[in-house]
Amino acid sequence: MQVEEGAVSLWNWAVAKHTGAVVNDEQKAKLRFVACRLIGLCEGADPPEGTIRRQILMSMKTAKGWIDVGKADLADGFLENAMSNIEKLYAKLRKGSDGEADIQEHRADVESNLFKVLSYQAESAVAQGDFQKAMGCVQRCKDILMKLPKETCYLSILCYNFGVETYECKRYEESSFWLSQSYDIGKMDTKYSIGKEMQAKVLRLLATTYFEWDCTLHLDRALKAINLANQENTHPAGFFLKVKILLKSGASDEDIKAALAEFLHLEMSLDFCLNTAKLLLEHGRESVGLDFLKSVPERFESSPDLGKITLLHIEFLLQNKRELLAKQKIEEIIIGHYTGKQLLPETLDQLHIMLWDRAAKHYEEKSYTEALHWYNYSVSFYTPRQIDQNLAKLQRNMASCYFHLKQVDKAKEAVREAERCDPNSIFTKFSVYKIAVMENDTNKAVEAVIEMGKLTEKTSQGEDKLGVDKNTGTNLLSLAAQIALENDQQTVAIKALEYLSEHLQDYQQLFAALKCLVRLMLSKVMAEKEEKRLGNVSEHTNALNNTFSAAHKRLAESFTEEKFSGDRRILEAHWFRKVAWNLAVQFKDSPEKMRGFFVLSFKFCQFCPSDKAVLIAQKTCLLMAAAVDLEMGRQRVTPSEQQMELFSQALQHLQTCKEIWKVLKLTGDFAKDPTDTLLLLYEFEARSKLNDPSLHSFMESVWEQPQIEAKTLEIIASLAMEPPARYPVLCKKALRSALSLHRKQTVIDAVKFSKCLHSLINISLPTGLTDLETCVLQEVWDYFQDALSVVSSTNSYPEMEILWLMIRAWNTGIFQYTVGKYKEAEQWCGLGMRFLHHLGSLKKSYE
Repeated sequence: MQVEEGAVSLWNWAVAKHTGAVVNDEQKAKLRFVACRLIGLCEGADPPEGTIRRQILMSMKTAKGWIDVGKADLADGFLENAMSNIEKLYAKLRKGSDGEADIQEHRADVESNLFKVLSYQAESAVAQGDFQKAMGCVQRCKDILMKLPKETCYLSILCYNFGVETYECKRYEESSFWLSQSYDIGKMDTKYSIGKEMQAKVLRLLATTYFEWDCTLHLDRALKAINLANQENTHPAGFFLKVKILLKSGASDEDIKAALAEFLHLEMSLDFCLNTAKLLLEHGRESVGLDFLKSVPERFESSPDLGKITLLHIEFLLQNKRELLAKQKIEEIIIGHYTGKQLLPETLDQLHIMLWDRAAKHYEEKSYTEALHWYNYSVSFYTPRQIDQNLAKLQRNMASCYFHLKQVDKAKEAVREAERCDPNSIFTKFSVYKIAVMENDTNKAVEAVIEMGKLTEKTSQGEDKLGVDKNTGTNLLSLAAQIALENDQQTVAIKALEYLSEHLQDYQQLFAALKCLVRLMLSKVMAEKEEKRLGNVSEHTNALNNTFSAAHKRLAESFTEEKFSGDRRILEAHWFRKVAWNLAVQFKDSPEKMRGFFVLSFKFCQFCPSDKAVLIAQKTCLLMAAAVDLEMGRQRVTPSEQQMELFSQALQHLQTCKEIWKVLKLTGDFAKDPTDTLLLLYEFEARSKLNDPSLHSFMESVWEQPQIEAKTLEIIASLAMEPPARYPVLCKKALRSALSLHRKQTVIDAVKFSKCLHSLINISLPTGLTDLETCVLQEVWDYFQDALSVVSSTNSYPEMEILWLMIRAWNTGIFQYTVGKYKEAEQWCGLGMRFLHHLGSLKKSYE
């Protein structure tokens, strides 16, 4: 009892909450499902009549709930349960009957529920696509109708709904069955029928089903159904469908005219008449369609929409290539427009569209004069000095025709009119641009491009209120660049491409534009470079640099663009890398530009796969950039902030280059590659001239290198003393190491040895100084002894170097003599005398 009470309460709660829109249809169905199952569990062996009736009602409503929410498969069990309970109820009622009259009454009582269950089973079967089961259920319902005539309307509508559902699923055979059933059931009892209007509606859909199923095969059935529909209820849709069927079946013009005559007396809208005329014209029934069109104006003489008929007439004439007759009709409309017979605004708009379409067709066929004729018809409807954006568009279209006809004056006049009506339109600016290009007016063309660029920017930022598509600006700028190139106006093309590259979103188009821009600028830069017009070269080179920078930036951004593949990005990067490299080489007489392009080439390399070739390119670019920075730094005579910046920049390039070089050396044998030496020398120069405190520690690793050459050490020595650097200790150490290397040679190169020793003595023994420390003199004395040793052992020691050594030794002795150091003076002068013996032709002059 508690479970039963709970189930009933749940059922009632669900109904109340659904009424209050607290639960939706599916939730209500679920709640009823639970309640109904609980009630089923409470059933005893012999339930009372009331309990059975309640179970029948709950099962039916639960099933109907599932059907309504599109879960018909869940309804079947409950419908079977309802059917089983109906049988139980009938058996119970028969058992307690007193006679035949009671039995008949009980049967009528039960049949009402049976009819409902069968109709629900039919609904469920149709939803699940079980046509045979649905058909059987409906047939049983029809049998019961004799006893339940009031249900006639319900069953007829149910079959109609089945027909609509299967028609929408294009199951035409099933649809035709259900619609026929609906019509037949509707005739069974006129008192409870669905009414003539609904019967006609059923028949019209039945005719449509036959028509769409197979008009050739089911033509007679379709015509029979539509004729019956029109007899049941005269409706324009019925006669329209009849004409459609006749046209599809290829009926004669006489049959179609007869069908039209059937409904000419009916009340119908102008649009309905126009649609009928269109149908006839679309099916090639020219004479019938025109006759029908001629009869329509009489019926709608007072209608303001009368112009629609004329418009359709013109459209038909144009479709049938009767342009001359169409032009006559249009000219009649133009005359009427100025004599008080204006078309409604929306009809006039449709006429303009028709005229423009016709003009556009002639334009595409390159019949520009004919296109102008149709555009002029459209112009005729505008008053003088009228300002209208559509008129501006019309004038621009006319200007395009005049461009092709080379009628520049007329094109200019049309563009002036467009400017008057819509001066801020990008399309108007484009028309102005085309005029400027045609007249070779570079300044005006550039000005127009700038205006187009600004408008494109507004569009891309969403500031344009004219509803212009975001791609329109870029498309027009692209076209502008193309026109300029075709007319050999490179300056204008460059300006157009500059704006274009700022706004293009399609990366493939963008890089095509950037490459074109680079080529154009390149030709100008090279031409002016040949003429040595350095000022202009600088201007165009800066623009070229900006273009490369833009390309680099967009390549970096392209990593987030799915449509731009990695392979495509690499190809573009290689192109810009190579061009930048070639430019750097071309600018060998302009260090700053040379350095800039080497750096750019390196940056583009970073977008390429790090194979051996790319790594070599990266390394070379950075080495060259560092070399140029150092060279420019050397050319600054006095130390300055700019000079320090150049040395710092060189050092940064070198640090990056060293990392790349480490990786590159792993890819092969680079024994003969001078990169290690160049990196050492460049880094030493940069650090020494920056007065880098880490220079000494940096050099510690250099002294330990076993493969270092004497020449390298001599360069280091030279750099150590080259302003603004001054590192005498490092200089001497480098020269000593170099001298040691020279001495270790199997055969000493006396020339190289003499030069190195010369530098070492110079740095160790400053000229003119008399107050020298003993240790310094001893050190230098050793160098002279080394020199004497080599001089004594070879005849190839340069005579001028021997002379120099003799004079320096003699003068050192004299300086010692002047300060009273006679012993030292005698030693040094004596040393000089020893070199005298090795002089050749100069010996007598100095003896």
